[in-house]
Amino acid sequence: MALYVPGVCGCCGPLRPRYKRLVDNIFPEDPKDGLSKSDMEKLTFYAVSAPEKLDRIGAYLAERLSRDVVRHRYGNVVIAMEALDQLLMACHSQSIKPFVESFLHMVAKLLESREPDLQVLGTNSFVKFANIEEDTPSYHRRYDFFVSQFSAMCHSTHEDPDTRTRIRVAGIKGLQGVVRKTVNDELQAIIWEPQHMDKLIPSMLFNMQDSEDMDRLGHPSSPSAAGQESEENPAALAESCFRELLGRAAYGNMNNAVRPVLVHLDNHHLWDPNEFAVSCFRIIMYSIQAQHSHHVIQQVLNHLDTHQKDTPRARAGIVQVLLETVAIAAKGSVGPTVLEVFNTLLKHLRLSVDFELGADSRRGSAISRIVQNAIIQTIGFFGGNLPDYQRAEVMMFIMGKVPVFGTPCHTLDTVKIGHQGTKRIQTMLLSSLIMVTSGFKSKSMCTALPSAFLDPLFSLSLMEDSELRQLVLEILHNIIDRHDNRAKLRGIRIIPNVAALKIKREKISKQDISFMKKHGQQLYRHIFLGCKEEDNNHKNFELLFTTLAVLTIELANEEVVIDLIRVAVALQDMSLVNEENLPMWTRCAIMALVAAYFNFLSQMIANSALCQHVSKVIELRTLDAPYLLPEHIFRDKCPLPECLDKEDKQLYFLTSELSECLSGPGYNSERLSIPYVPQVTDEDRLTRRKSFVDTISLQVDIMPNSLPDKVCLAEEITFETLKKAIDTTGLEEQERERRRQLMEKFQKAPFEEIAAHCESKVLFHLWVCLSSLTSVPTLCVQSSPSPSGVNLSTGHPQHQSVPVYEMKFPDLCVY
Repeated sequence: MALYVPGVCGCCGPLRPRYKRLVDNIFPEDPKDGLSKSDMEKLTFYAVSAPEKLDRIGAYLAERLSRDVVRHRYGNVVIAMEALDQLLMACHSQSIKPFVESFLHMVAKLLESREPDLQVLGTNSFVKFANIEEDTPSYHRRYDFFVSQFSAMCHSTHEDPDTRTRIRVAGIKGLQGVVRKTVNDELQAIIWEPQHMDKLIPSMLFNMQDSEDMDRLGHPSSPSAAGQESEENPAALAESCFRELLGRAAYGNMNNAVRPVLVHLDNHHLWDPNEFAVSCFRIIMYSIQAQHSHHVIQQVLNHLDTHQKDTPRARAGIVQVLLETVAIAAKGSVGPTVLEVFNTLLKHLRLSVDFELGADSRRGSAISRIVQNAIIQTIGFFGGNLPDYQRAEVMMFIMGKVPVFGTPCHTLDTVKIGHQGTKRIQTMLLSSLIMVTSGFKSKSMCTALPSAFLDPLFSLSLMEDSELRQLVLEILHNIIDRHDNRAKLRGIRIIPNVAALKIKREKISKQDISFMKKHGQQLYRHIFLGCKEEDNNHKNFELLFTTLAVLTIELANEEVVIDLIRVAVALQDMSLVNEENLPMWTRCAIMALVAAYFNFLSQMIANSALCQHVSKVIELRTLDAPYLLPEHIFRDKCPLPECLDKEDKQLYFLTSELSECLSGPGYNSERLSIPYVPQVTDEDRLTRRKSFVDTISLQVDIMPNSLPDKVCLAEEITFETLKKAIDTTGLEEQERERRRQLMEKFQKAPFEEIAAHCESKVLFHLWVCLSSLTSVPTLCVQSSPSPSGVNLSTGHPQHQSVPVYEMKFPDLCVY
């Protein structure tokens, strides 16, 4: 019996399960010899032939690996992982899922160890597994542990730099493997949840942050070069993984992908300086799908909104990042919330003004200017990316934000920020409008310059600030100059040959003719008033000359040409008479402007007689009065005369000569004999001009043959006149209140009351009409009163006139 028992025990070895014997055989006696290839082939063949044994093979390999890890037999650990890798690559049946669980359990064991070699080994095996496409989805597998462990490896602080780099590279590769394994699996959408993105994204940014070549970040590079570089460079590998993750992000996942980036930049104070922040968002904008660009822009805007109390430099950094994202965004992809975007930017523009006014030092003011410039540039890029119809809406939106004295402003409290703050806001908003209108091409001026936009813009053109007036003129140039002729007209000068400029122009359309009939007088008025501002400088006159030239090119037909000549002659006469008490330099500059414009106009309309007259005047001025020409007056230290010689008619452009030159077909030269006088509007009061009484005038249409030599058009202002004006204002207020009450009555009163009121009114007015029928023949014979005070039958003026605004109408006829 004693001999039999050993025999029985000796035969127990061959009775062990075959899969265990095959697994044991792959481990050599000396681990340095490596995996036995022949035995591995036998194990692989057995696993493929009997896939139901895979889970047992995996469990046994995991058992051996765990024991070897504890006993520090790292050679056998390497052999076990190599065997697992080969089995994964060879087996693709449905029975492989239990084996995968054992495999992931072994990878987790290696990652938990503190040995860098084992961590790298486990990561390499996981990456190989991540590249395998499984036939069926996994319903219960989760990668939470791997995301956490790989993220921790990305932040390795090992003492040895080479070892630290190896661990970080392994961690980034592991995260890349998790991304590839999960993003394409609909059952693994949980990877986009915040708890995972808050680990993935910062781990990549942490390694990208250590990059020495910051300029390289954010720009696309060749895949081959990037692949070779990223093998040993954590920053390059992290960037590659970051791009891959963002490229796979769907619309619903963009928020969770971008928010951790903003949080990381906040936590590490990377907005000031913001080079890394800019590079990060370049990567984001180049990696995501184009239709998602507006989502990123909106998130940056919201982030800017939540950092109102941050330092100006930090806010400037966020704005500059926003500028980069807008510049990269595809045209028209800024999304449907365009006005919300501009509203946010304009709000922060106001905040920067508040900070600037409250800053105690020049440094604080300079920092605020950085924020303001960044916002203005961002607004310009936004406007440049918009289609024309949306750009027109944005122009109206910004114009509505510009504070004008005396008009309600919905967003800016001009009382709190004072005159200086209001001016800063006006300057910056107009600068934003210049950016938005740059490159704007509209087929019709009626569409590009509606009254709602033109009226407040012209009100600003009357401000007593030369810089604001310059900005207004530049905005007009951007809109009116549809053929980009401004560069050819740059600088106020006597152009010897206008044809050499090769100016582009088209025949004026019916819509533009209608626009000039409606708004032409408004344009002329503001050009005229803008010329006689005492603080005008060289640039103001250059812009005024360009305005006249662009109007001639784009919107001038025969009637407009006559009007522009009348305006130019009126400017010349104003400088000669000098009722405004203008400085001598300003008077000479206006004369030079008129000369430059007449020289341009005569050549544009190709009128030889007019060209000869203009050339003669310019030649005489060159000899006797060079200070009346732009080449001299706008030169430094130009000698000025003590007074202008009114008697020397040859130095000036005479109305009689101009009328004779334009007496040919197409031009109504008789209208030149009617002096141009700008009409007075409420804009003078709204814009707080120093004096608007001196511009009060009356412009009356009279017959050319009854034109006297000099017509007194100025109304004498006395104390009684002002008293009457004040009393009239009170009556107007009462009239407006009565109309408001009447409108409210018809809106809110019961139907029966309205019906009774209307019935009584109708009966009364019917009686009045019937009783007045008897006087109709008399009215037909007698001259009826006209609003102008001129007898329509005889043409002679009469003393009793009925102005239109004093005519009384029944209440039901007023609405």
